[in-house]
Amino acid sequence: MINIFSILIGCASGNKPAPEDTQNSDICLQYPIVMAHGIGRNDTGKRMHPWGRIPEVLQEHGVKVYFGNTDAWGSIESNAESLKESIDKILEETEKEKVNIIAHSKGGIDSRYLIWKYDYGDRVASLTTISTPHRGCELADLLYSKKIIHTKRGRRRLETFGKLFGDDNPDIYTVSCQLTTENMEKFNDYVTIDERVYYQSIYVTMNHPSVDPIFSRSHKYIQGINGANDGLISEYSAKWGPNTLKIADNISHEQIIGHGGKKIPGMKIPNIYLDIIRGLGERGL
Repeated sequence: MINIFSILIGCASGNKPAPEDTQNSDICLQYPIVMAHGIGRNDTGKRMHPWGRIPEVLQEHGVKVYFGNTDAWGSIESNAESLKESIDKILEETEKEKVNIIAHSKGGIDSRYLIWKYDYGDRVASLTTISTPHRGCELADLLYSKKIIHTKRGRRRLETFGKLFGDDNPDIYTVSCQLTTENMEKFNDYVTIDERVYYQSIYVTMNHPSVDPIFSRSHKYIQGINGANDGLISEYSAKWGPNTLKIADNISHEQIIGHGGKKIPGMKIPNIYLDIIRGLGERGL
């Protein structure tokens, strides 16, 4: 039987504002970068940083990085509200008109909801989702199918587990429900693309369970249902929107955010993010 909890821990022209300060860098951005993490992560400094060394490397290249300050186990709605508050503060601080969001896993769903719910197409220039379960997560289906999580006892255990991540009000039960394939199908029906925003979906897959042993069993499980996946999110679910790109087939859901502890031959994860940001800059974003 798959240990679901351990797996879930492990997912130009006109009067434009001046470009971001990218001194000593080949990157020229119009708008600030905001990074939004996925489930089981926290960017408040209470736990291991959700992005590893990626923000540090970006800043070494002159890219100032901001964070969404969302909860590790917050619902889509509550995290979108937190992200909204963070973006409002960033825009006030930087005196910019918009931000570029780079979001991993569920952070991409939170960001999509933010743009739709608050009509933030005039405040979000772009949304880059990385290994995001746009069409749901097979492991969420598995978890939600267990009778125990629907009992009072089960929900109390989920709440206790969630508080280990620094959340004041973790809501793993709701998150598990929201990320099922059935509910994400409904989500996609009404949370539609905002034409003012540049969307791109980037994803990776594992070509073999040995790529990341932590996800070996979940990789096999998802492969049996929906084929290629990164150990947590299937290619089918991550590939969404008008601009999609598969980066590699030898990286796991955790490794793409700089975790996993295993070096990937011929590839440095922070360079992937530098390339993403260069691409945004070339688009005048």
